[in-house]
Amino acid sequence: MSSTLFQRIIVPVANEDDAEATTAALTPYVDATTSTVIAVHVIEKADGAPDKASVEQRELFADEAFERVADGLEDVELQTEYLYGTDVAAAIIDAAHDLDASAIVFTPRGNSQWLKLLTGDVTAGLVNKSDIPIIVLPDHSDEEDTQ
Repeated sequence: MSSTLFQRIIVPVANEDDAEATTAALTPYVDATTSTVIAVHVIEKADGAPDKASVEQRELFADEAFERVADGLEDVELQTEYLYGTDVAAAIIDAAHDLDASAIVFTPRGNSQWLKLLTGDVTAGLVNKSDIPIIVLPDHSDEEDTQ
């Protein structure tokens, strides 16, 4: 089941678990003959404050998440991109424009409302700022853990 929305999609991944959950949710919608998945990981810059880890360490962290995406989407054309910025949502939207994406596709993160208030809510930023279609897929990984 593929549509034009799933032809060339940006798939932001935050970490290995997120990559695995997103890939599992995405699999029924992508097609090896018509879909290109561009997995992206935003390396946040501290905007003047010292960074928590080196850029190299963060890129290695992203590579581990990209490996999970590749494992889950073996037959689909996959590209990976490191993104850099202080605003995660803006970095993803800018990349979607630069890479001519048909949509931005992700599963919501399970962060608490309190954490979202303190750190900003990437989902809300994507939904409210993007002029590129946003597709939010259900994350069934929590359901599988409780069964």
